[in-house]
Amino acid sequence: MNKADMVEHIAQAAELSRSAAERAVDAMVAAVKLSLRKGEPVTLVGFGSFYVSQRAPRKGRNPKTGAEIRIAAAQVPRFRAGKALKDALN
Repeated sequence: MNKADMVEHIAQAAELSRSAAERAVDAMVAAVKLSLRKGEPVTLVGFGSFYVSQRAPRKGRNPKTGAEIRIAAAQVPRFRAGKALKDALN
């Protein structure tokens, strides 16, 4: 399912116009981004949690030349599925 499919599904399920559903999806994504940027986790009970994880600096290799390179530390988004979501799949 891509964003357009998600918007269409939400529009039908919530009896909204397609444009209103798209604004709702965009607002939800923006809220998650803003919260993670502040370092705050986002928990949707029954669905899961989004949080920020720290990735340490490490050494890597340039695949073309084989030269060793340094890969900088980074903050990366993570998602942990909730129990209800896990149960829905099994």
